[in-house]
Amino acid sequence: MEYTKLGNSDVTVSRICMGCMGFGDSTKGQHSWILDPDASRAIIAYGFDHGITFYDTAIGYAGGTSEEYVGRALRSISPDRDAYQIATKFPPRTAEEIENDVNGRQHVLNNLDASLKHLDLDYVDLYICHMWDYHTDMAEVLEGMNEAVRSGKARAIGISNCYAYQLAKMNDLAERNGWAKFVSIQSHYNLIAREDERELARLCHEDNIAMTPYSALAAGRLSRLPGSASTKRLVEDQVAHSKYDATEAQDDVIVNRVAEVAAAHDTSMTAVSLAWLLTKVTAPVVGMTKPHHVDGAIDAVNLTLTDEQIAYLEEPYVPHKLVGVMAFNH
Repeated sequence: MEYTKLGNSDVTVSRICMGCMGFGDSTKGQHSWILDPDASRAIIAYGFDHGITFYDTAIGYAGGTSEEYVGRALRSISPDRDAYQIATKFPPRTAEEIENDVNGRQHVLNNLDASLKHLDLDYVDLYICHMWDYHTDMAEVLEGMNEAVRSGKARAIGISNCYAYQLAKMNDLAERNGWAKFVSIQSHYNLIAREDERELARLCHEDNIAMTPYSALAAGRLSRLPGSASTKRLVEDQVAHSKYDATEAQDDVIVNRVAEVAAAHDTSMTAVSLAWLLTKVTAPVVGMTKPHHVDGAIDAVNLTLTDEQIAYLEEPYVPHKLVGVMAFNH
């Protein structure tokens, strides 16, 4: 495993982040395929034993039970809190909060306290605004996140699912007020979803903002050949279907090239897809529910693609419409 600083922060993370949306009580969220406490702990322990120290969850995953499972697992795996880094995320204000005049600052701090209770920890290493909140003064949100850092309950802050101009405006506001700035952006970025290359990637490169993209393997589509054996998630993950089904034909051209490059290196498609992403970003967030998911991600860190192979993988891409959260980001 390789390790690096998270943007301009003093937080050191593994170059692979284990995405923890796949852990939690399946009766409390929108995903039917997620793992129970024992199975979750087994995968988290397997990743930790292979050098993964960075774990990403959210208060919105399975009604907070993802946070509970992750916190419980990591506390039992290592008594050394410095041995692992946890990121979690908070959602926009609810209609009920708006009606009750809970402002953006209070919303952030209330959610953070709830997350820390779920995790049974004193602080998180990275606290992330899950998406832009168009019904809230984002200056209030940033003020709350700054207070989280000042109090020691968050070591650093980040944002997810926003446009480049929004990230730039928030960090400018933070600088003018002497507040903590966003050190990372978590967005939808992979070999078949490269719209972040228009502006966001350049901003992050110039300002040393860490990119920690989710859906790194396009919900498994970049890890297996089209038409190969199906999985429970591939069948039942409606969110992923809404992101990728419409562009399946053009994306399959790239997926088949991933398979060709994998064969040339005698490695997995997972390793190739993530090795490509590691040339672009700080630490991709990779969902893992089976040991071979961990193995493929570890292999990616040690795989070097040639310039020609990178160009071969990138060449068929055509512009896509924004999908998922960003399709509704207005």
